[in-house]
Amino acid sequence: MTPPGTVVVVGSSVAGVRCVQALRSEGFSGRVVLVGEETQLPYDKPPLSKQFLAGFWDTARVALLTAERAAELDVELRLGSAAERLDLAGRQVHLADGSTLAWDAAVLATGAAARPSPWHTDSGVHVVRTLADAQALRADLDTDAPVVVVGGGFIGAEVAATAHSLGRDVTVVDPLAAPIGRVVGAEVGQYFTALHQRHGVQTRFGVGVESVSGSSGDLVVVLTDGTELPAGTVIVGIGATPNDGWLADSGLLVENGVTCDEHCRAVDAPDVYAVGDLARWLHPSHDEHVRVEHWTNAVDSAVVAAHNIVHPDDLRAHAPVEYVWSDQYDWKIQIVGRPATATRHELIGSWEGTSARGAAVYTDVSGQLRGAVTVNWPKALVLCRRLLMAGTTFGEAMTQLNALPAAVAR
Repeated sequence: MTPPGTVVVVGSSVAGVRCVQALRSEGFSGRVVLVGEETQLPYDKPPLSKQFLAGFWDTARVALLTAERAAELDVELRLGSAAERLDLAGRQVHLADGSTLAWDAAVLATGAAARPSPWHTDSGVHVVRTLADAQALRADLDTDAPVVVVGGGFIGAEVAATAHSLGRDVTVVDPLAAPIGRVVGAEVGQYFTALHQRHGVQTRFGVGVESVSGSSGDLVVVLTDGTELPAGTVIVGIGATPNDGWLADSGLLVENGVTCDEHCRAVDAPDVYAVGDLARWLHPSHDEHVRVEHWTNAVDSAVVAAHNIVHPDDLRAHAPVEYVWSDQYDWKIQIVGRPATATRHELIGSWEGTSARGAAVYTDVSGQLRGAVTVNWPKALVLCRRLLMAGTTFGEAMTQLNALPAAVAR
């Protein structure tokens, strides 16, 4: 089979950029078009809640693809005009500016959007998903007023840590008993609660938000237990939803993302691929469709899709070991595998204070290693990732982890 002549990649974040780069590195010589809704050149999103928000990095530092590099790769940039419709029969993408792009293969990489705030005010309530979001929040954080972060997940925790580093008084609110509890469990989550508290950040876990009123600089957050928190700025980090609305009438199977096979190909549309946060693909190891909102998954799936477009007779399956990291205060938190699917865990090392260096290792009734969470211990993370790829048992994983220098089981 001959690879298609034109590939249109819709979405200019990391999945889309890595896909066009991988197409060229795989030897694809046809036309490549990268479509993006924002006029801004492609940029990386993890720093938006950390280094960029803190003012340490500028827009150049978060760039993923410059105009010069795009020209070197012979990639056409169509920025500032969102895709509005995918025409499968006509093999065209319709853009908001009224133009169309014909494709032989299409890669859908429109990612996910921050779940919007359910509380509406004139100003002062933010989400963090785009460069513009981070810039607007940074301007409000220059005001010396309390900050309330709604949501104790990765984005909320990172924004709380950054706002604290800027000298703001910060309170984190989440209805769960512990931050990132859905991922690591309540017992391990308590160490992340202690992390916030050790740095002077107030925590209100196990309670929800009933209302937010006022405007920037003079907001009031009312909790479900009746507590009122004054705030100058409120950040809402309550999850994300896939940007799949533009595909509603496409004929693709869209259900919490684009449903794909293990090769990242859309079901019943073999010349259409979905990657990154938008894709809900059949994971060979889990025997189920999964959608993962991790940076590494976006990169890995983009590379798989590019390979399969260029080499249709040598298809690769997308079967990653899930991995995500988060920098909070003086901790580097790394998570590998699927701890949320486990039924028990064991702790190794130290999980308290500035000298924390530990791992939580997860298993289930099968006795296999299912995941791990590490704090300030890169060697343990690398080992766990390798052991997960090898299908190692929990017992063998614990033996090898305890053999690492300074490992102390708890």
